Amino acid sequence: MSKKKGGKRVTKKQIVEQLQTLFQEHPNETYSFKQIFRALKLDTHPAKMLAIDTLDEMTWDDYLTKTSDNAYCLNLKTQVQEGTFIRKANGKNSFQPDDGGKPIFVSERNSMFALNGDRVKVAMMARREKHIKEAMVVEILSHKMDQAVGKLKVEKDFAFLVTEGNIFVHDVLIPKKKLKGGKTGDKAVVKITQWPSKDSKNIVGEVIDVLGKEGDNNVEMHAILAQYGLPYKYPKAVEDAAEKIEPGITEQEIKRREDFRDVFTCTIDPKDAKDFDDALSIRKQGKWWEVGVHIADVSHYVKEGSIIDKEAVKRATSVYLVDRTIPMLPERLCNFICSLRPDEEKLCYSVIFALDEDANVKDYHIAHTVIKSNRRYAYEEVQDILMGKDGDYAEELRILDKLAKRLRERRFKDGAVKFDREELHFDIDEQGKPVRAYFKKSNDATQLIEEFMLLANKYVAESIGKKEQPKNNRQQPKAKKTFVYRIHDQPDPTKLESLREFVVKFGYKMKTSGTKGAISKSLNSLMDGCQGKKEQKLIETVALRAMMKAKYSTHNIGHYGLAFEYYTHFTSPIRRYPDTMVHRLLTKYQDGGRSANQEKYEELCEHCSDMETVAQQAERDSIKYKMVEFMEDKVGETFDAHISGIQSYGIYCEIDENHCEGMVPMRDLDDDYYDFDERNYCLVGRRHHHKYQLGDPIRIKVARANIEKRQLDFALAD
Repeated sequence: MSKKKGGKRVTKKQIVEQLQTLFQEHPNETYSFKQIFRALKLDTHPAKMLAIDTLDEMTWDDYLTKTSDNAYCLNLKTQVQEGTFIRKANGKNSFQPDDGGKPIFVSERNSMFALNGDRVKVAMMARREKHIKEAMVVEILSHKMDQAVGKLKVEKDFAFLVTEGNIFVHDVLIPKKKLKGGKTGDKAVVKITQWPSKDSKNIVGEVIDVLGKEGDNNVEMHAILAQYGLPYKYPKAVEDAAEKIEPGITEQEIKRREDFRDVFTCTIDPKDAKDFDDALSIRKQGKWWEVGVHIADVSHYVKEGSIIDKEAVKRATSVYLVDRTIPMLPERLCNFICSLRPDEEKLCYSVIFALDEDANVKDYHIAHTVIKSNRRYAYEEVQDILMGKDGDYAEELRILDKLAKRLRERRFKDGAVKFDREELHFDIDEQGKPVRAYFKKSNDATQLIEEFMLLANKYVAESIGKKEQPKNNRQQPKAKKTFVYRIHDQPDPTKLESLREFVVKFGYKMKTSGTKGAISKSLNSLMDGCQGKKEQKLIETVALRAMMKAKYSTHNIGHYGLAFEYYTHFTSPIRRYPDTMVHRLLTKYQDGGRSANQEKYEELCEHCSDMETVAQQAERDSIKYKMVEFMEDKVGETFDAHISGIQSYGIYCEIDENHCEGMVPMRDLDDDYYDFDERNYCLVGRRHHHKYQLGDPIRIKVARANIEKRQLDFALAD
């Protein structure tokens, strides 16, 4: 150790920290020994020698670069990176590099008050012995959000917004004249007008909308949407533009299209649906069954670059909260003009298949059509007919079902992965209060629609994606045209290996190497093998974690989960913008147009993938809110449940009767000290070796239902 003048010793740890701060605050500067000694106020020989040794070590670590015999600068090549900041309420923030590398820890003091999702520039900190790798935010490049949602608290001289989930380090200060009439306890949307800086740590904002009192159903749903930057109102100018669209179909337009008005056609949707964007037709043509997959021709009415189109691009998808739909298009278009309502002539973009009795595709073509749906079915009606009950056009529906079953069978045989996910649904009363919670499972009726939609999406993608083969060797294959694909990458090999090691303990075998088809067939036999067993939910959960997320891209890599080499989204243009892009590109290419600008479409694909994720998060939050609301009057009651998730801070339990999920905090497991075994998804007691394992049955008592935090707390019943 060395001494500064004045007697206080300076340690190596202090010198490391001081050097890091100096170079990170001035990442583009070069410092000589003299400048470093002056900046660190080192004026004894031992302190200076310790600093020189430390500088050499930091250079050896690639943290610094030596520019001359006595000068150093930050090694920008490896030490400064750009990426996304991920904020956690528990302070365990991290930085996700743009190159897709592993997240790096960022402590609160080194975060520069960055918010979740902000684009930041970080400098890597010199690695301390026995410490994890750390980064420090040196610049916030852009904020992901410029508004926040929370509860107002109005004091005598000032007001502030208390945000949900503590997304800010500090509450947002609001000048009293910027409250827009908001009062203490009101939920409000606030626009940020000033971010924290070196001079002031305060975040300042102004109220742009007062949503209303906490606990009101509309207020809470609007708050969820606003929290994710999703719109909860439709702009009047866009609705006015939609009102001016002429719904009628001219004879001239009909002549341009294939006419299916006299062919049996139907829609099959949930009973409460209003936007019918797909219909099926069937008739016998010679020895084949002609099946038409007819999709609402949204791009005929919504022109690229129009005010309606710009709003649709921004939204990119409809959002389905528990009690409402936030549509991508104005209601006049999605529920009236474009919706394939029964007994009304409608314009469609269709894929027409010629199928044999085994559902082999003998021929197909893609065409603009006009249809007139004979019947609007709810899934439940179709299911009853398929189970043998009499009903309208029962024979046609049963033929479609038989063909769909053949398609499904072949898809799994070809290597598609079997994941039949159950979805939690609520029946709600007129006030939006949930009165029943249940899981919706797929059945023959839903699978019938699913198979024909998958078939249409696959063949539309192939029609553009497959290179045309030359007729002889002297001809060059035609270049592929820009197109929008729905892609799904192969599972993470490390996670697959962890899954294999895990299922071995239950007596199951699984392949993790070999062809794509061999791995997916092995996954399917694992799913089939655990059906109905105690470990089923556990294995399904772990297997799902190994899967990648599907997204949109102009660069096709195929769809692993469906085992399709080419796949797109063509079948839902009323509620998904990528489908509208696909319709426009198809029309352009059918009319002989040149390949579209790939860069522009890739940018749109990334935006649509991002908005899909945001919409899913909002949908999940609305389910959590309704879950807590549903359980509010059941505090103190006991239920049979099973363990649905395990973390170091507690165990998640799902009630068997109504599928609502809550958590038993670790502090309530007071019969022992429990260690979290991440590899085996369990908690194990140190003294008594009692084990809590994912999937285990458990008896719980509802302890608390916190609507504000959308959180259910359980306690062990026994």
